[in-house]
Amino acid sequence: MPILQTPLASLDLIRQPEQPNEPLQAFDAADEYLLTQLAEQPLAADTRVLVLNDAFGALACSLAGHAQVTSSGDSHLGWLALQKNLARNALAADAVRFVPASETPQGPFDCVLIRVPKTLALLEEQLIRLHGQLAPGAQVIAGAMLKHLPRAAGDLLERYIGPVQASLAVKKARLLSATPVDRPAPVSPYPTRYRLERPTIELSNEANLFCREGLDIGTRAFLPHLPKALGNLRVADLGCGNGVLGIVYALGNPQAELTLVDESYMAVQSARENWQAVHGERPAEIRAGDGLAEQPPATLDLILCNPPFHQQQVVGDFLAWRMFTQARAALAKGGELWIVGNRHLGYHHKLKRLFGKVEQVAATPKFVILRAIKG
Repeated sequence: MPILQTPLASLDLIRQPEQPNEPLQAFDAADEYLLTQLAEQPLAADTRVLVLNDAFGALACSLAGHAQVTSSGDSHLGWLALQKNLARNALAADAVRFVPASETPQGPFDCVLIRVPKTLALLEEQLIRLHGQLAPGAQVIAGAMLKHLPRAAGDLLERYIGPVQASLAVKKARLLSATPVDRPAPVSPYPTRYRLERPTIELSNEANLFCREGLDIGTRAFLPHLPKALGNLRVADLGCGNGVLGIVYALGNPQAELTLVDESYMAVQSARENWQAVHGERPAEIRAGDGLAEQPPATLDLILCNPPFHQQQVVGDFLAWRMFTQARAALAKGGELWIVGNRHLGYHHKLKRLFGKVEQVAATPKFVILRAIKG
């Protein structure tokens, strides 16, 4: 794998989740540009640096040992990558403090380095939370590859931080430097809420949630076909988002034991709030995780999943296939994986390779609901 070479460090970095013959590297030219820019000035050991949305730890690991580093992001896989890359490069595990995006990093910070996230609502919420957390004279620098840098990112920096200066492009990457100015405390528009008609429940959605303004069409197609009255099965909502599949399933199965898991900390935060709003004190395990990697084998009877088809800006079925593999390992004999997917993705054939027996439960012109049974 390529080595990240900057004036601050030379690092061997891996992505998460790992896959054989990884075609992608764990850093890009925007990471290099941010680090090179920062290295042009002396960095004191007591400089307090906040890194936001550092996908696999490239920025935080490069700064470890040079400054007091706090990293914050919404990806549990990003946190795993940070831990592994610190160890891989013989850096202390406590050289970087990690704060999930569901919490607010506590400053004051002398410098904030931001990788512009795919979801601009997440960027907006992060900028809002910086209010009152910046030291006098603090620097705020955002970086992205040009193809992933919308004009709105600069507008958000200008609105919540101060005047923005755009850099020249280097290796198809650009930096946006914002000069902080005193402003009244902003009011966050997040979480957003929407209401379902069947069943009648209201769902809360933190800034980084997929389809934050309304139920996504795949889940809408899935909900009417969730099985009911199955007794005290052990059930997981895999990639739970705001928890809607698990929450609605639990309404029709009052004896079921539910686990809701997602790699997004904001998704888990939303799912917890929504579960409590609908089910009160009914027990459920709701956690951030690398899918079902931490689930003991053969301990689930049913898994519900609306699988993702992208990781950040990378589109593909690698994550979905990994979830299917994890699901098979986690299911007891005779256990079932129920999924919804776009017709064109061909999940039926992929599931047949893993499970053998796959049935179509229902279909719409765009989606299929499939049931795979572990033999």
